[in-house]
Amino acid sequence: MTDALYGDAGFFTRGAAGPAGHFRTSVHASPLFAGALHRLIGRIDAALRHPPRFDVVDVGAGGGELLAALRPLLADTLGPRARLTGVEVAPRPPGLDTSIGWRHDVPHGVVGLLVATEWLDNVPLDVVEADRDGRVRRVLVEPDTGAESLGGPADAAEAFWLARWWPVRSPGDRAEIGWPRDVAWADAVSAVRRGCALAVDYGHVRSERPPLGTLTGFRAGRQVPPVPDGGCDVTAHVAVDAVAVGTGSPYVLLRQRAALHALGVSAARPPLGQAGTDPAGYLRALSRAGAAAELTDAAGLGGHWWLLHGIDIDPPLTEVPTDPARPAHSSEPE
Repeated sequence: MTDALYGDAGFFTRGAAGPAGHFRTSVHASPLFAGALHRLIGRIDAALRHPPRFDVVDVGAGGGELLAALRPLLADTLGPRARLTGVEVAPRPPGLDTSIGWRHDVPHGVVGLLVATEWLDNVPLDVVEADRDGRVRRVLVEPDTGAESLGGPADAAEAFWLARWWPVRSPGDRAEIGWPRDVAWADAVSAVRRGCALAVDYGHVRSERPPLGTLTGFRAGRQVPPVPDGGCDVTAHVAVDAVAVGTGSPYVLLRQRAALHALGVSAARPPLGQAGTDPAGYLRALSRAGAAAELTDAAGLGGHWWLLHGIDIDPPLTEVPTDPARPAHSSEPE
């Protein structure tokens, strides 16, 4: 999986189309997403009492689309205090504004917001399966064909993680060992000196783990078998509760639908009467409502998880009781 995604011929390091040519994220769906993050940044800035420098670090920045959308918004509100940085394994995208930094590793000492949108699902992991005798064994895969077989048993550290976060009980059941995501996110959060760290991704919690796992592939907007040959995205949903606890920082865990509603994104249609008095404005408002509906659709992007940590401040989002997924606020899930 590591070679398939990040090797010399990996999915994220080759090809002119880039990830945006293969799948659609909230960042690509609508500028309303960047607008919501801009309002979140305003809350963080106020909680930090308007520091002389405000960092916005995008981990897994892709083509820099999010930072490019945020740059003019922040120019109006933070002005020269804003410092934007993309973190990505791929080279700097051509045409990206020169005011946006670009690097291959997460900078330390961040004061502001570190955000990772659909990054953790691409942190490589191992898959295990219970054999006919109930023994938990690694799933091996041929890189060129995707053909699978069962290998040796999970080691002690993997077995410990599985027992705590994803027990495998029945023959044929699978689990995706998420400790590499726990470590990756804890490392990223540790780079924030003051402010917030936000992960946005599709995932699950312990009470809802899928018995057959979630590993899959995407190519040109279509789901395909996860053959790790570098020609498709190989991804698996995130065990978000395990990731949340691994940092040791206070957090809020809620669905994107609830988070965007709290940040002013509404899918309410404009009043029909506006069509007669202000046709152009009505069409613009209708378009915004349609984009908001896509971002907040509980069966789609709205079902993504937002994991928001506060470092030296309280997370500036709170539980929304009407949201179908009950957020966790403690350092240990129930």
